[in-house]
Amino acid sequence: MTAIAPQPMTSLERRYRRLLLAYPRQYRAAHGDELIDVLLESADSGRSVPVLREAWGLLVGGVRSRIVHLATGNAWEDGLHLGITAVAAANLAALLPYAGAVPLWTLLSALALLAVLRGRLPVAFPLTLVAGVKAVAVAGGWQVFEPTLLPVYPSVLTGRALFEDSSPFAVAFGYAVVLIGLLVLMSRRRQAPRIRSWWWPAAVVAVAWAGPQWMEADTWYPLSLSRLATEAAAFGLAVAGCYLARDHRWALASGIYLLVRSVELTVNSDFLTRQHLAYWGLLAVLALGAASVPFRRRRHCLD
Repeated sequence: MTAIAPQPMTSLERRYRRLLLAYPRQYRAAHGDELIDVLLESADSGRSVPVLREAWGLLVGGVRSRIVHLATGNAWEDGLHLGITAVAAANLAALLPYAGAVPLWTLLSALALLAVLRGRLPVAFPLTLVAGVKAVAVAGGWQVFEPTLLPVYPSVLTGRALFEDSSPFAVAFGYAVVLIGLLVLMSRRRQAPRIRSWWWPAAVVAVAWAGPQWMEADTWYPLSLSRLATEAAAFGLAVAGCYLARDHRWALASGIYLLVRSVELTVNSDFLTRQHLAYWGLLAVLALGAASVPFRRRRHCLD
């Protein structure tokens, strides 16, 4: 008996399937073919491009499904893990431009972030501790583990010396937040933390890059436009996640990161400009928005 050859995929079906990539893989495996059949049956004869309303609905629905899919497990533990992931990424971003001068310590910081991303908390803790001790020593002008020529000048991404506009306290605080978070998670460990996205290394590069500048060249504590855009986008996604999933885990992560950034700004309080305050205010408003939207949504639903 001759097998029936499968029908070739039309251009409309191919475009629908590309739009379905917005949905989580599990959803596509369970409902993808069924949804494609419904879309194709309702499409006008001869159409090769999805209707704009359908395309937008699929994209929004896919993003919503991904966010809701992420809002699983213990919200506090997942939010804490996400928060220390962001701080660990910022710690690596501070060292990345100086990889040519301090390659070993930059590598250790990168491995620490990788261990956090993969949920390997017992591995991440000693790596973070060793990299943190060295970073604090460099910020304070002390020598530990091995002699390091100070100041440490960059090879890429920026033009300022390492921790030139920071302090040992601010650097120590950032690493301490990660270490304390790791200890809390390891002590309460019921299941392995969620494996984080590979977009985090790209965010590290964007935060580390000193350009394009949006402050005066002689500003004591300059903030790059790339860092502002990356952090604002991340906080904006946190607001969207909290709103769509009615879940506070992204608000917790935003609050942890904002706390570390606030300490870094505080040590430079004598040199802050209106642009610094606007930057902090933007992140604070977004963090407060992420914390408030889940409760507003609940009250609306109850009404």
